[in-house]
Amino acid sequence: MRRPPRDSQESFRTISRRGLMLASLQAVFIGTLAYRMRYLQVDQADEFRLLAEENSIKVRLLPPARGLIVDRNGAVVASNEQNYRITIIKEDADDTEAVLDRLARLIPLSDDDRERTLKEAGRTPTLPITVADRLSWEEFSRIAVNAPALPGVTTEVGLSRHYPLGPDLAHVLGYVGPVSDYDLSKIEDPDPLLKIPRFQIGKIGLEAKLEADLRGKAGSRRIEVNSTGRVMREIDRKKGDPGASIQITIDRRLQNYVQARLGSESAAAVVIDVRTGDILAINSAPSFDPNMFVRGISGPEYRTLTENDHRPLADKSVQGAYPPGSTFKMVVALAALEAGVIGTGDTVWCPGYTKLGNRRFHCWKRGGHGHVALTESLQKSCDVFYYEAAQRVGIDAVAAMARRLGIGVRFDLPMSAISEGLAPDKQWKQEKYGQGWMMGDTLNSGIGQGYVLASPLQLAVMSARIATGREVMPRLVRSLNGVEVPLAEPPSLGLNENALRAVRKGMFDVSNSQRGTAYRSRIVDETMWMAGKTGTSQVRNITAAERARGVTKNEDLPWERRDHALFVAFAPYDAPRIAVSVVVEHGGGGSLAAAPIARDIVLQALNEGFPPLTAYPADQREGIEAAREELQLMEPEGPSGGRSRA
Repeated sequence: MRRPPRDSQESFRTISRRGLMLASLQAVFIGTLAYRMRYLQVDQADEFRLLAEENSIKVRLLPPARGLIVDRNGAVVASNEQNYRITIIKEDADDTEAVLDRLARLIPLSDDDRERTLKEAGRTPTLPITVADRLSWEEFSRIAVNAPALPGVTTEVGLSRHYPLGPDLAHVLGYVGPVSDYDLSKIEDPDPLLKIPRFQIGKIGLEAKLEADLRGKAGSRRIEVNSTGRVMREIDRKKGDPGASIQITIDRRLQNYVQARLGSESAAAVVIDVRTGDILAINSAPSFDPNMFVRGISGPEYRTLTENDHRPLADKSVQGAYPPGSTFKMVVALAALEAGVIGTGDTVWCPGYTKLGNRRFHCWKRGGHGHVALTESLQKSCDVFYYEAAQRVGIDAVAAMARRLGIGVRFDLPMSAISEGLAPDKQWKQEKYGQGWMMGDTLNSGIGQGYVLASPLQLAVMSARIATGREVMPRLVRSLNGVEVPLAEPPSLGLNENALRAVRKGMFDVSNSQRGTAYRSRIVDETMWMAGKTGTSQVRNITAAERARGVTKNEDLPWERRDHALFVAFAPYDAPRIAVSVVVEHGGGGSLAAAPIARDIVLQALNEGFPPLTAYPADQREGIEAAREELQLMEPEGPSGGRSRA
């Protein structure tokens, strides 16, 4: 038999290879198609069945857990608690009013809640609207059981902000509340979370200033909703990222003590660690319960706060700007000493007043103090000495020293509406009023009156800087998500050490010399000796006629016309650890109203609890012990650090 030609054999082999390749490609294609058909018909059968049955799959955002806030010792001061709530989506509910009627038969639903829900649902028909929250378990269960008759309604277990210390930290932490149109108008590219109706964000205080850190990132969940709007099941869920935990420098126990010690006064107090600048306590009284705002404060409750003449909503510790009175005399003394216009041994004659032209500027002591040097001028708080010192050094040098010590400086803390205070100079008055500076302005400023203004925070910083000679900067946040906020050693103020030593000695004598204005509020334990300065700032003018017949006593005046009482201090004298300022609005004299509070705060801070009674003068110990029993302090309650009033 004849064999095929060689070229025919080669052609046959080529055709065979091509056929094999084509067959392989067909097999791969058919296999892929079969796998895809199986995936669609078997693996995805449920999802397509949903579509066939007019069910839908929707994606909902899941609000993340808000970051916790803890005190310097790790105790929780802002937490999240479980919250049973119900939401409704207008698009799924169809007839929203009818659904709300059914809900009202199951749980209490006020007309205001109903009206708000309809309004919000009309604006955002595709987003869940919170109808009611903080439901009891019985109410929550009742809604869940009747879910088939409530299209568009979903039961949810969420988290709500809670402040276990209540009023103690209200002005520091602030509070959270629902996002408003105004809030959104201030944000260029708002987080989608913020568009969820009644999603809560920080409104004031640290909650507002650190909102971006505390909020976290949203999660999501896919849910199956049938044609009537009823949620059939949850398909999957992706957790979001919780907000950052924040540790503040506050000691909650000291904060609680200070709040209790201020009591019913309209007052403020600040405690600073002079070594680090950490704020250990910063209080404003009276305070309010921030939990009321989280729950939704009622009209009567809000009016009670706004109509109170002691202004509980105002944070007097940083927002309040007061004439510092005689606590400003250390500023004037250091300005004069640094300029060399007064020496530590120079004396000034005080007959009870200083004359400027035909006008008299009076000393608080009508008969005068006689010859006084710097240390004695602070001890006795002689006004005439500081009229003279201010005239010699000039207002510009006084203002520069004030800013150097922290007055007239706005500190960058995560708190609301921090006051800059005012250290006035010639340029300021010209720009503010279009007027030249007068010598009478200088004399008033020399004793902390006139245009000079300072907040309790600034007065505490001033005391810390005098105590250390360093530029101590106040700090409120200690760490963010476990990462320590960098802390640099405060630089030197560059002040003459002899000048500082003389001023500190004068402050020591204020509290520890029998002729000192705060001698009755002294600490007798020499390991905790306190150096301080009283201040009394006028809020009214005293006429010449009143002065001639005798100045009306504070206790004989209406409360709002009485002088403010101030006291600043640092301790221990030989090795300062803390600085304190106290301002009591309309409290009268600083030695009577502010100094005793400051002394008690100093002892509490140094001892981290009640100090031994032997730290107090012997004749006061019985009264101090009785006063301790009346203080409404809070005791630890569980591992979270929450506490309840004892």
